[in-house]
Amino acid sequence: MFRKTLLLISLCGLASLASAQEGYLSLEELVALKSVSSARMSPDGTHIAYTLSVPRTLYEDNNGPSYAELHVTDLNGNSRPFITGEVNVSSVQWSADGKSIFFLAKRDADAEFNSLYRIPVSGGESQKLFTNDSSIGSIYPSPDGATVAFIASDPAPEKQEELTTKGFKARIYEESVPFSRVHMLDLETLEATEHELDGHASSFSWASDGEQYAVALAPTPLIDDSFTSRDVYTVDTESGKLQNAIGSTGKLGSFAFSPDGERIAYIGSVDIHDPQQGRLYVASRDGGERREIVPNYDGHITDFAWVDDLTISWLGNRGVFREWQTSSITETKQAGPAPTDGPIILSVDIHPGQSVAAAVADTPSHPPEVYVISADGTPKRLTDSNPVLSERKLAMQEVIRYPARDGLELEALLIHPAKKKRGGNPLIVVAHGGPEANYSHGWLSRYASPGQVWAANGYAVIYPNYRGSTGRGVDFSKMGQNDYADEEFNDLVDAKRYLVDEGLVDSDKVGITGGSYGGYATMWSASALTEEYAAAVSFVGISNQLSKFGTGDIPYEMYNVHSRIWPWDDWMWMLERSPVYHAGKTKTPLLIMHGDQDPRVHPGQSMEMYRFVKIQTDTPVRLVLYPGEGHGNRNTAAQYDFALRLVRWMDHYLKGPGGEPPPYELGHAERLADATDE
Repeated sequence: MFRKTLLLISLCGLASLASAQEGYLSLEELVALKSVSSARMSPDGTHIAYTLSVPRTLYEDNNGPSYAELHVTDLNGNSRPFITGEVNVSSVQWSADGKSIFFLAKRDADAEFNSLYRIPVSGGESQKLFTNDSSIGSIYPSPDGATVAFIASDPAPEKQEELTTKGFKARIYEESVPFSRVHMLDLETLEATEHELDGHASSFSWASDGEQYAVALAPTPLIDDSFTSRDVYTVDTESGKLQNAIGSTGKLGSFAFSPDGERIAYIGSVDIHDPQQGRLYVASRDGGERREIVPNYDGHITDFAWVDDLTISWLGNRGVFREWQTSSITETKQAGPAPTDGPIILSVDIHPGQSVAAAVADTPSHPPEVYVISADGTPKRLTDSNPVLSERKLAMQEVIRYPARDGLELEALLIHPAKKKRGGNPLIVVAHGGPEANYSHGWLSRYASPGQVWAANGYAVIYPNYRGSTGRGVDFSKMGQNDYADEEFNDLVDAKRYLVDEGLVDSDKVGITGGSYGGYATMWSASALTEEYAAAVSFVGISNQLSKFGTGDIPYEMYNVHSRIWPWDDWMWMLERSPVYHAGKTKTPLLIMHGDQDPRVHPGQSMEMYRFVKIQTDTPVRLVLYPGEGHGNRNTAAQYDFALRLVRWMDHYLKGPGGEPPPYELGHAERLADATDE
C-alpha cells in the first residue's frame, strides 16, 4: 500500500492525492468511466438494445481501445447483458420481427475480418451468420426480414498478403484507397451479392416496402469527398440500379424514407460553404426541389425520425442545450423558444407510429446513458453504468455568457473550483476543435479535458463556444471563415479576461489546451498570444496552414468552409495565420502531443512547432508522439498517458515550481510492477 501511495504522489501530485481522499473523482476513475455509445428501439417499442463502451484495465489488459458490449433494457430500466467481456460489438440492429438482434463483431482471436452475428432476445447463444472477404462497416436488416444489406470495402487485391510478406508494400497515395460497396445478404441461403453502384457508399436507408433503398455515394473514398461531394441516391432493390439523386449540396448527415416511401428527409447544408450539416430538408424520392422543415433555425439539427407520412420529430443542438421537437412537412413553422435545461440528448431512435423513443444522453453529472423519451417529450434515464459517480463529489458546472471585445455575446460552460475561493484560482481554457463543433451543458470531463479532476484540485475550467462554433445557426458558424486565428481565438482570451474581471481567477495562472483546431488555438495562444497564458498543451494541432494544405486529407473542406482561399492566393496571409510564424515569440511553456498515424493533421505539424520553438527560444517545449494513434487517442493506455502528462504539465506551471519541464518519465514501469504483484 505504501508503494502505491508513493507512486500516486509521483504521478498526480500531492493535490490529486488529497482530492482523491476527499471523495472527488480521480484521474484513474475518470479514464475508467463507461459510456453508452448507441441505443436502438425494438420494433414493438418495449426494449432498447444498446452498446456500452468499457475502457480496458490499466496495466492489466493488453493494448487496445475500449471494449464495446451489447446490453438490452426494458423501459423501466431493467437491463440485461447479452455480449460482454473482451468484445467489440458494433452496428447493432433489431430484426424486423423484434425476436433477435443483429450485430457485427470479430469474436475469433485469429479472425482477419469481423462477422455478422444474430442473437435471440429470448435467450441463448449468438450465431455467426456470415463473414465477408473484407471487414463489414455497417448492416441494415430489410423490412421483410429476408435480407440484411451491408456496406463493406473492396477486398484486398489478389495475392496482396503474400506479396506483402515478400516486401512488396508500396501504397499509392490516395489512389489505392478501397471503395465501399452495398451488398445484399440473403438470410435463407446466406449468400451475398454486390450492387455495382458508381461511387463510394456510406450511409443507407430502406424504404418501408423494401423495393427501394437510399444510399449516400461519393465520387471517391477520400474523406474530402465525403465532406464535400456526397449525395443521396435511390436504388431499385431487385435490379440494383440507380434511379435518382436527391441533389444535396455541401455536407450531408443522416437521411430516411417517409413511411409511404414517397419522400426522403435528410440533414444537409445551406450551401457548399456551410461548415456543418444542420438543416432538415424533405424532397421527393424522385429528386427535385427540397423543402426546409425548420427554416432559419438558430441552431443545428443533428438527428430526426419520421412520425408518419407528414410529420417529423427532430433533435436540435441549440446554444448549449438540446431539444426534441416535432414539425409538419406541409407547413412552415419557426422553432419556439430555445431550451434552457434538460439532459443533452446525443442521438434518438424511434420507429414510425411509436409514442416513445430511445435516446443516448448525458448531463453534467454523468457520461452518456440510455434514456427513453415519452410521448410528451420528457426524457427519463434508464441505465446507470458508473455507480462510482454516486459516491463522488462533483464541482458545480454552469452556463455563462460573456461579451467579446467587439460586443458579440458568447456562451461557455464553466466548471467552478470544487473549493472555490474569491480570486486567485488558476484557470484552464479548453478550446474545442472543428471549429464547427460546440460544447453542450452535459458531461465535459474526458481524458483530453479532465474538467472535474482539475476542479477537485482547485482549478476553474472554462469551455467556450467561440465564433465559428455550431449550435447558433449557419451565420454564426461562418464567422471564422477567411479569418484564421484572429477574432475566434481572441474570443478565448476574452473568456479568460471575463473571469478575471469577475474576480474568480488569477490572470497570471491561466493555461490553455485543445485538440485538432483546438490544438491550433493552443499553439497560437502559446505564441502569438503568449502574454495571456502561463501553460499550454496542444493535441493533434495545426501549426502551419501552408503545409497543412499539402499534408492533410481535407484540403477542399478546408478551402470551402475554413480559409475560403488557397495558399497560393496569398502566401503571406496564410503564413502569418500560422503558429510557426510566431514561434519565436513563445514564452508559454508548451507541451505538444500527437498520434504518429494522424491522417487529418499530419504529425509534422507538431514537429514543426516543436522545432521552431526549441531553436528560437529558451521556453520549455516537449513533443510526445503516440505510435499507432491517429487524430485522437483510441487506446485506453494512450488516453491515460496523455491525461497524466496534461495534468502534470498544468500543475507544474500553474501551481508548481515552473522553470524546467517536469521529468518526461511517468512511472509506468513501477505501476505495472505493482499491478503484477497484486
